[in-house]
Amino acid sequence: MELVSQSQSFGGTQSVYRHRSEACAAEMTFGLYLPPVARTRPVPLLWYLSGLTCTHENAMIKAGLQKYASEHDLAVVFPDTSPRGEGVADDQAYDLGQGAGFYVNATQKPWARHFRMYDYVVSELPALLQKELPLNGVFGITGHSMGGHGALTIAFRNPETFRSLSAFAPIVNPTRSDWGRKQFSAYLGDDEAHWAKHDACLLLADLGWNGDILIDQGSSDQFLEQLRPEAMARLMAERRQPGMLRMQAGYDHSYYFVASFAEDHVRWHAERLKAA
Repeated sequence: MELVSQSQSFGGTQSVYRHRSEACAAEMTFGLYLPPVARTRPVPLLWYLSGLTCTHENAMIKAGLQKYASEHDLAVVFPDTSPRGEGVADDQAYDLGQGAGFYVNATQKPWARHFRMYDYVVSELPALLQKELPLNGVFGITGHSMGGHGALTIAFRNPETFRSLSAFAPIVNPTRSDWGRKQFSAYLGDDEAHWAKHDACLLLADLGWNGDILIDQGSSDQFLEQLRPEAMARLMAERRQPGMLRMQAGYDHSYYFVASFAEDHVRWHAERLKAA
């Protein structure tokens, strides 16, 4: 891990690191917040997965998680949303290619060589962080929009790794959304049977979740048709899945929305990770 920058924040440190990723065959950059108590003992880690067009930097600067992470003794990691750089496939559209990895392992050309964000988040980066930093091995996961999709699907498939779960305005049913069908077809091919393991609604119906879930969604979100929160609300009710899907009146899809409920989400994770 190469340290790119480091600043003090709420008594802890906000750092940016760069490293060579074997999973993505590229240089990857991530942000990492360590609370003050990490100087004396290992702490739990909250993963924040960002949305379309974002880098590691957007949530690190705009979501306002550091203050609450400091208060609740949590580290927070902000991975990038895709591999980047010369030689990494891209597309002119904002919702495909660099900045739009969708947290899947691509199987189709030209994406398959680099776009392996599922392996990066589930296996490679956790192992690196656990080796290099004062972490106690207890992880929670959250994210926004495409990152909320990533948080839900990754947690449902890896409950032994991620012990607490929340999301901000997640894409919950991508196999039935314009934010999903286009990308899954490009990354995974046209056989929709391969898409199911990356759809939060289909995974919850198939696998369930052994904890509770917190989802916040703005009622004035300009992307409600792509996010499809009603599909998750119906499914949680049908399965009697513990948790809350809160429609927040007047909020849109922006980081103003995320920052408004950041404290609730950090507290949610802190309570569950400390119990774990």
